Amino acid sequence: MGRGRVQLKRIENKINRQVTFSKRRSGLLKKAHEISVLCDAEVALIVFNTKGKLFEYSTDSCMERILERYERCSYSERQLVGNDLEPNGDWNLEHAKLKARVDVLQRNQRNFMGEDLDSLRVKELQHLEQQLDSSLKQIRSRKNQIMYESISELHKKGKALQVENNLLAKKVKEKEKELAEKEQHQQQQNHDMELQSLQSLNIGLVSVFTKSASDSFHPLMQGKALQVENNLLAKKVKEKEKELAEKEQHQQQQNHDMELQSLQSLNIGSCSQEGFNGGNIGGTPSQRPANTLIPSWMLNTKN
Repeated sequence: MGRGRVQLKRIENKINRQVTFSKRRSGLLKKAHEISVLCDAEVALIVFNTKGKLFEYSTDSCMERILERYERCSYSERQLVGNDLEPNGDWNLEHAKLKARVDVLQRNQRNFMGEDLDSLRVKELQHLEQQLDSSLKQIRSRKNQIMYESISELHKKGKALQVENNLLAKKVKEKEKELAEKEQHQQQQNHDMELQSLQSLNIGLVSVFTKSASDSFHPLMQGKALQVENNLLAKKVKEKEKELAEKEQHQQQQNHDMELQSLQSLNIGSCSQEGFNGGNIGGTPSQRPANTLIPSWMLNTKN
């Protein structure tokens, strides 16, 4: 005796309805798997229970790829029969498809974040793991590339700074040489002026001595006058030497200040040259001893 036809209607008993859903769902998933294997077909199955829990099945291809293929096919069909359909119906259908796609993308996003993994099978979990591994490889590759580019850029900047520092050091050496030559020339000029002054004083002393020697009719008066005049001339010589020494010291101080200002202006923009101003050029130039050249006869007269 054959089995009677079961009337299709909603099962009122909640427990029986849940049991029937589990059995029918398993059978439906089994049939979908069988048709995909036997007929080499791409099958996508999506089921939601009364609580909104998702159950799905897809062949070796991922669910997103099958849905995209479905959207392309349905879009082509709508283009063919678009003139016969009402605009509102098209928009409603498009809205439903977009909403379904958004739901799928949100679910995938939750899966990538480690959420809602209870409904996934082993095969789906393996596919998710492969996607995460691929994403991590791409992220690491991009990170290494950015770090390598940053290091290369830093090396280039370091080389440019080194070249700039070398140029600044060369300019500083040239400036030092120029200042040293200028200072030497100035000292030579001061020395020549000092010699000229002393020579003029010596000439005056010699003329006085000659004049006093010619006037021999008053020997005692002549000797005293010569002694007084020699003392005055010796005093003038000392004052002249002191004045020349002070002038030379003042000139050296001015040259030293100009040298420091030039080095500071050259060292702007170079962090590695900050301590250079206090180096070889920072000391006070040695002063030349004052020329104390006095004729021997004047020294004898003073004594």
